Amino acid sequence: SHVVYSITAVHLRNMEHFITAVTHLEDLNPGLSPLALVTSLRKIADQSDSLAHDFVGSSDNQGDIHYENNSFITEQMNINHNLSNFLDEVTHHFITNAHDQRGVVLTPDGTTVALAPLLLGLEYGLRANEASNQPHGFYILPLAKYLGMSFLQFGNATPPKRLGLDGCWDSVSAPMVFTLSGVPSLATDALVHGGMDGAILGKHLSVVNSSEVNLSTLLRSYYLGTMEELDHDLSTHLRGRYRRENFKKITNLSLLQEKVADALHSHQQKGDLGVESLIEKGIKDFMLRYMECPAIIPRCMWGAAPPLVPLNPLSPPLPFLYIHHTAIPSKPCRSLQMCSKNMRAMQHFHQKGRGWYDIGYSFVVGSDGYIYEGRGWMSVGAHTKGHNTVGYGVAFIGNYTAHLPAQYDMELVHHHLVKCGVSNGFLQENFTILGHRQVVAGTECPGESLYSEITTWEHYKVLTTRTSTVTDMP
Repeated sequence: SHVVYSITAVHLRNMEHFITAVTHLEDLNPGLSPLALVTSLRKIADQSDSLAHDFVGSSDNQGDIHYENNSFITEQMNINHNLSNFLDEVTHHFITNAHDQRGVVLTPDGTTVALAPLLLGLEYGLRANEASNQPHGFYILPLAKYLGMSFLQFGNATPPKRLGLDGCWDSVSAPMVFTLSGVPSLATDALVHGGMDGAILGKHLSVVNSSEVNLSTLLRSYYLGTMEELDHDLSTHLRGRYRRENFKKITNLSLLQEKVADALHSHQQKGDLGVESLIEKGIKDFMLRYMECPAIIPRCMWGAAPPLVPLNPLSPPLPFLYIHHTAIPSKPCRSLQMCSKNMRAMQHFHQKGRGWYDIGYSFVVGSDGYIYEGRGWMSVGAHTKGHNTVGYGVAFIGNYTAHLPAQYDMELVHHHLVKCGVSNGFLQENFTILGHRQVVAGTECPGESLYSEITTWEHYKVLTTRTSTVTDMP
């Protein structure tokens, strides 16, 4: 059931609407190849075509790629006025003076993706599929351009603003405006997500039988597939929610550095040490932020109410991480909708039922591939009575008395969240992991199964006596 594009239709800035538009375009142009289609979309997004140079500039395989006449495609393509307007609005990337980021869409898992680098990545993959000699690491190039420009422009700022910035949508159910949460770099989170997705899908497209490719089907399964459709071996699936793991599999530090340097070749003399050191620092930041750290769904995405009073600040780095299970809700949540509903219910109970200032936990782990922000890294929580000023409380949604959380969810905490905490100076390097029951009498939390599991984790310690308590705020 395709959406009919009428004059009065409100086009939401979500991935479903964009994929519906792509499907509509495919229906209107049944003879168009996926490459011609994605090239047209990229042109609508107003992304300049430097593909010729990227593919043949540094090698002698000039004759290997047969370029189609792009302007001819766009002129000949069957596209109606409304569809054209929607695609122009939703793919054209820029940031307004009010820090609204345009050309981005909200995906069903709660992350925001810029479409321009995604489209470039898809096009690079399809071009590479046709080339007899695929350039090394071609799929990194669209992302490398944004990273390189950001490192050059903001790398020497104090503090450096080389990367990132997330934001909030005006509405999660009917997203129209995405406002960044501060002064943006040239490589915002949404641009990086689009670049990573473009690299993952581009690499995939470069090796499949391109005559069987259907763009909307690929995008639908990548962005709109539900958790229930996945097997237990989650990481092998081409799914947006696993972009960090899948991107990690196809790249490394030296490849990223090389491609960012290539992308900046016109802005620097070869061997410019200042630029080289900016790239090196920038890539280190990138690896920490997007490869080591887990993706965290911010409060505005799950619909958090504000704290009842301003929260007390923590004084990191802290020595402890306390593991909890929520017990209620007792079932793991497997989608943004369900996890958000659980987060709001917990916050409501903690604020109204318990009289606390906010949801008690620092972070909460869903079973949807994401960690949810509670009080975060910088505010004192209300999770482990008597110990809230010296540690972070991380809760797994569900009851883990008789069984364990998914392996993937546990790894998000004991590989990624803790590494991120240490690297960013929130956790002490020699921090200790404890179960809630070890320091607070009378609780079985985090459940027998989960507690047994964390006793095998690095940094777990057996306590012979209860640690001394400190006075807590709620």
